[in-house]
Formats: sequence, structure tokens, C-alpha cells
Amino acid sequence: MVENKNPLISVVIPVYGCQKCLHELCNRIKSTIEAIPAQYEIILVNDASPDNAWPTIKALSNEDKQIRGFNLARNFGQHHAITAGLDYTNGDFIVVMDCDLQDRPEEIKKLYEKALEGYEVVFGKRMERKDTWFKRISSRAFYRIYDYFTGGASDHTVANYSMVTKKVVEGYRHMREQNRFFPLFLQWMGFESTSIAIEHDARKEGKSSYNLKKLITLATDAIISQSNKPLRLSIQFGFLISSVSFIYGMYLFGRYFFLAEPVQGWTSVMVSIYFIGGLIFFNFGILGLYIGKIFNETKDRPLYLIKDTTDKEENQTNKRS
Repeated sequence: MVENKNPLISVVIPVYGCQKCLHELCNRIKSTIEAIPAQYEIILVNDASPDNAWPTIKALSNEDKQIRGFNLARNFGQHHAITAGLDYTNGDFIVVMDCDLQDRPEEIKKLYEKALEGYEVVFGKRMERKDTWFKRISSRAFYRIYDYFTGGASDHTVANYSMVTKKVVEGYRHMREQNRFFPLFLQWMGFESTSIAIEHDARKEGKSSYNLKKLITLATDAIISQSNKPLRLSIQFGFLISSVSFIYGMYLFGRYFFLAEPVQGWTSVMVSIYFIGGLIFFNFGILGLYIGKIFNETKDRPLYLIKDTTDKEENQTNKRS
């Protein structure tokens, strides 16, 4: 890749629950990018942050016109907020990072230097995560389960923190499905990618919004949107149960006709009925999840709605559907 002598680096940041970090975050980003040297724009997407972050974002934008703010109409979720920011970027290189300062802004320089080697996607690898034990374990479990169902080979040390080129963002903008997971989308797109080790800091403000329920929901959505293996497994398991039932039935048939032993066991029969009934409802549930996701996609609703923006030239409608 030919180095642009004066590139524009866009930094997209979904904002939720870290209003007190924003001033320090923006100052450190500006200092890092100016030292590269390069131009910068910082895009802060307020995803209905509960700490009323929007006034702070507007104040930052008034102080520096290179800081752009977008206020979503409600909480659409982190990966929808990332999509909103990417839809409005202008940069030659685009960084996606979290707002809680666990992603160190100073690492942008490492990502940029690696991107100049010709890579379209550069992920940051958190070699020593400064997270709670629950988040580390749940992250590792998520990627192992996801890889099992999709046949992939994900890296649990990689999250949203990454740098991509304009070409990648243009491709990403065409992916408008409702179930979204930014790093997995980048992997699916197939552009030449790599990862580098970065330093990871402890969270300075607030706590992660991903509790156990949200993590399970995220994992379910990611698996269903990327794989139909749960459907195939339900078919295989159903065939296995039917085969075992048939063999057991032939066994009872032989005992009754050849050994003159009466077939008894009302309790075992009822347990078997309830067991098979539970499996049927379980399989219906899996099928229902897929049908529900198809239903959501057919609605063709926008991925997000912008309530307000600091961009004077932009109105309050989406740039993309």
C-alpha cells in the first residue's frame, strides 16, 4: 500500500455509560493521530447512554469541529451504533474502539503502521486483558461455541478495536442485516487481515453493560445469523432418538413373542413420552428462532435512527437505509 502523506484517520466510538471518559479519550486520540502525523475525525455515537452523555458530546464538538456527534433515538445496541458511525466516516483509515479507555488510544499508531504494510484489516490482540474473570471466561466460551457451530477459528483476544481501510468500510456498508457483530463481519468479508499485540487497560468508569443474559442473547444471535448447524444437529439428534426407540421397540417385540414376557412399565412409557415431547418442543424452539430472525429481516427496518447530530449539513434521517 502506498502511504498517503496526509491521511485522514476516522475514529468511530459507540458511547454508552462512559460520559466521564470522553474528554480524556478525545484528547488522547488527537495527540496520538497528530503525532503520526495525520488528519483526524472522531465520531461519537451516543447509544442512549444512561449517564446523559449527549450534552458532553455536543460540548466536545463545539470545541473541536473534527469531533462529530450522532445521537441515536434509542438504545439500538453497540454493533448498530458502530454501523451508524461507519456510515458517516470519511477517512482513508478507520478505527473502531470502545469508549471506556480500556482500548488505549496510543495503540492507534501501531495499528496504522501495520496497515501501511498492505493489510486491509488490522485487529488489536489484548494479550493481557484487564477485565473481570467473568468477562474473560465468558468471552473465551463465546468464541469456542461460535467456532463449533460455524466451523471458524476465532481469536478470543480480539474484539472491536481495529483499523480498516476505506475499501473495507464501503463493503461493510452493504451488509444491512439486523443481527450484527462487527469483528465477525470483518472476518467474513475476507479482506487481507492480521493482528498485533496491544496493551489493554482496566476500565476507568462504570461497568460493562454485557451481563449474562445479554451475552447469551448476543451468542444466540451471532450463531443463528452465521450458521444453520443447530438445525442440522436437531435433525441428527432426532434421527438418533428414533433409531434408539426403534431398536428398543424391536427388543420388546422379541421378548413378548419369543419369550412370552409381558411388556410392563407404565412409568417408563410416560417418561419416554415426556422426553420425546420435550425434544419436539426444543426443536420447534430452534426452528422458531430462525423463523423469527427471518421475520425481522423481512420488515426491512432501518438499523438505527438518528435523533440529533452535531453535523450542520446533516439532517435527522439516516444516510443509509
